[in-house]
Amino acid sequence: MAFECTPSKPVGKKSAGPGPGGLTSVRGMSLVRRARPEDAAEVLRLRQVMIDSLWSAGGAGPTEWHAESLPTLRERLAEEDGDFAAFVVAHPGRPGALAALVAGTVEYRIGKAGNPRGRVGHVFSVATDPDARRRGYARACMEELLAWFRARGAGHVLLNASPEAEPLYAALGFTRDPDPSMRLLL
Repeated sequence: MAFECTPSKPVGKKSAGPGPGGLTSVRGMSLVRRARPEDAAEVLRLRQVMIDSLWSAGGAGPTEWHAESLPTLRERLAEEDGDFAAFVVAHPGRPGALAALVAGTVEYRIGKAGNPRGRVGHVFSVATDPDARRRGYARACMEELLAWFRARGAGHVLLNASPEAEPLYAALGFTRDPDPSMRLLL
């Protein structure tokens, strides 16, 4: 099932706002920032945490694809004005590691009622390290990503939610959509 959020609505609690270098405080102790090319390996690691929690029945899934994905991810993270963004929180207990990640894209579709400009945000990775959960990191990162979607004129935002994450998304204003999705693997 997909969730949808119209980003013109107020969304969640406000963070303290951007500080030096575009950093946003989380509960006064950690910082949300836009991911950079040098974060790419950690972004992939956290994406794997999400994938494993959803589809690997408690075990670790294959990671061979990381090596092939890494150069493209570094390029995309370097594109400050592109259609892709990731927001992260540094891990408070492990220097150089990330505690949380959210990533999404904005794409164009032909406009329609309620979204005449046709800009749609997609959230496709939300992950928090197991030892860093329940600290507000994912929520703070999501608020930054939603602000990024608003700044790019997205008329609505889509995501798929695990049962564990559904309360977070509902608290941010997301609602359930009937899901007519189909998939073709190429």
